[in-house]
Amino acid sequence: MNYYPEGINFTDRKFATVNEIKSAIASGEIIEGKVLLCDKEHNLHIDLGIMSGIIPRCEGALGIEEETVRDIALISKVNKPVAFKIVAVRQDDYGNDYAVLSRRIVQLECMRDFISQLECGDIITARVTHLERFGAFIDIGAGINSLIPIDMLSVSRISHPRERVYIGQIIQTVLRKKEEHKMTFSLKELLGTWEENASMFSVGETVTGVVRSIETYGVFVELAPNLAGLAEPCKNLEPGQRVSVFIKSILPEKMKVKLVIVEAFDDFDSPTELSYFIDSGRISHWKYSPDNAIKLVETKF
Repeated sequence: MNYYPEGINFTDRKFATVNEIKSAIASGEIIEGKVLLCDKEHNLHIDLGIMSGIIPRCEGALGIEEETVRDIALISKVNKPVAFKIVAVRQDDYGNDYAVLSRRIVQLECMRDFISQLECGDIITARVTHLERFGAFIDIGAGINSLIPIDMLSVSRISHPRERVYIGQIIQTVLRKKEEHKMTFSLKELLGTWEENASMFSVGETVTGVVRSIETYGVFVELAPNLAGLAEPCKNLEPGQRVSVFIKSILPEKMKVKLVIVEAFDDFDSPTELSYFIDSGRISHWKYSPDNAIKLVETKF
């Protein structure tokens, strides 16, 4: 069975008959539905068509019952798709049928059959769920979250993950580190080496870039997520601002691109869909620096 980030294949399944509900129970089918309500007991309510479905609080996520996960993990699911299985049909105090659902079961199976089998270097599809200054949280399957630290989002330095990715974005990511109860993922190894990125540009061209940092000795301008160049100091610039730059020189041995700022624009950068140089399979070793570079930059998985 394949396990995906919640919402990536969302269809908002509706059932027309009770027999369809019972068939889903018997088959153990994984279903996705949008959460309509989180009640005061923090049970999640979902419309299944012929009847309503309820995910009891303790079945809402791994760690809720053990108190290792806070209830905000349930409250934050309102108006969002979640994956679940139908485990039973019961009647409420008024004699109305409702389905008992479990998201926790799907997450347990996802952990056992998919996530626990991953090895460092494996590339998977994930969905960005939340951004903090220190990194981007991602759904790696069935609503199970992991983290891409900010310094692993790209080689080009950024001050906040929102400069590279956005909430809801579907991305490819590589497992960088695996510990007993923690996984750390990375993005930069999929976005090309220095040479692969530099090959898209030529000396003498004028291209668009994004100001990433302003130092006393110059301005760092991003040409691609894994490639930045240095321009001479220039007044009245802000990080995130778009500029046009003249490419003065490209120096592979120093991994440097020398730029001249031609013009600054009023618009600011926002994340776009990423271009991958690797997007599937498994990586054992990634070397960013050119063979003749003075400094070696690499990742060993």
